[in-house]
Amino acid sequence: MNHTNDLNIPQDGYDAVIFDLDGTLVDSMPAHFAAWCEALKRQDAQHIFAEDVFYAMGGRPTKDIVTELNGEFGLQLDPEEVAVDKRNAFLKNIDQVVIIDEVVEFARSKRGKMPMAVATGGTRLVAEKTLQICGLSDLFDEVVTANDVKCGKPAPDIYLETAERLEIAPDRCLALEDAPAGIIAAQSAGMIVVSVPAPVRVI
Repeated sequence: MNHTNDLNIPQDGYDAVIFDLDGTLVDSMPAHFAAWCEALKRQDAQHIFAEDVFYAMGGRPTKDIVTELNGEFGLQLDPEEVAVDKRNAFLKNIDQVVIIDEVVEFARSKRGKMPMAVATGGTRLVAEKTLQICGLSDLFDEVVTANDVKCGKPAPDIYLETAERLEIAPDRCLALEDAPAGIIAAQSAGMIVVSVPAPVRVI
């Protein structure tokens, strides 16, 4: 059975594939949310970030989210400090991250046939560790992270930068994304976008 049919991935019309990481290639969002909770708890602000709001903000750099939370709740959280705490908390639980089979299967089917890259709103350290632990590092020609661009998703910068590194025109790139910010970013870059549904969680 070809699982990629569930994703409605077009068979042609593109010369490169770019994957978001969290929520697209790997099911890491529960571990990321737990890390957010821990980081905010250290600031006595653990109740300000509801889980549904977290999912809606998926794909955006941590510091951008902290700035928005500060504005919304009248707080003075240090974006840099929260980002470091959140990263450390996530790395501690990184073994909870699992691959999203259908997406990884599609990536493996394209390996060696066309250029492929990861474009993530996460930091380089966390992205590379995540790819490593999930055994995905050797699948991709480029890994572009929040560290490589001035404006994070939903700005198109990260997708335009990734297309440039792959030396493929943006309108010849297929992007796989799960979160609204990432979908907007890839569409704004002029790419063909496939939306990856959230993994079904058994409660």
